[in-house]
Amino acid sequence: MRPVWAVLAVVSAVHLVAQLVDPEGSVAGASQVLLMPALAGALLSVAPSRQHRLVRLTLLALAFSWLGDTLPRFVGGDAAFLVLVGAFLLAQLTYAVAFLPYWRGSIVRRRPILLLPYAAGLARVVAASHARAGSLLVPLILYGLALGTMAVLATGLGWLAGLGGALFVLSDSLIALNSFADVSLPAHPFWVMLTYITGQTLLVLAVLRVAGEARPRRGR
Repeated sequence: MRPVWAVLAVVSAVHLVAQLVDPEGSVAGASQVLLMPALAGALLSVAPSRQHRLVRLTLLALAFSWLGDTLPRFVGGDAAFLVLVGAFLLAQLTYAVAFLPYWRGSIVRRRPILLLPYAAGLARVVAASHARAGSLLVPLILYGLALGTMAVLATGLGWLAGLGGALFVLSDSLIALNSFADVSLPAHPFWVMLTYITGQTLLVLAVLRVAGEARPRRGR
């Protein structure tokens, strides 16, 4: 294992343990800020070419994700949520642009019925959240559409990215349900971050696999 991947593993483990022990503590906060830089470093350490379009856009998406992990802690109230949504919206749009050329190879494109679980899941989250979302409902819906689009387009890179995109959707859905519908799991922050870290890591691993193969296939 390359040292930078070991760093990612250690930072992730420390953060997840902190989420179980003291999710509001300084260790959880500090380690969360380090997650996306560690993942970006892992990507760069083995990327076949840093100039590959897919690699560059993935790095940009990770940078926006880092902003989403970092900036909300400096503001409060609804502004923190808007900053969070704004940063991750940019991340989802960047991922979507990165994955679009590979759409032709997606199983979802060949079997459109597979769109139903994505649509049903996101609709369920919005339905459960709308009563308490208030003025944040429109940003929530827009973000959900971008998130779902990213997850569907990710399937064009294969099952690894498809699973990563689905876990990303699950992570953000858990956040929305907890914030606006009082729905939570035991150790809720742990599950939010476990699905987030795993989803992002699977996306990066899929990008590395595709970037190491033939040139991107162009879709419509």
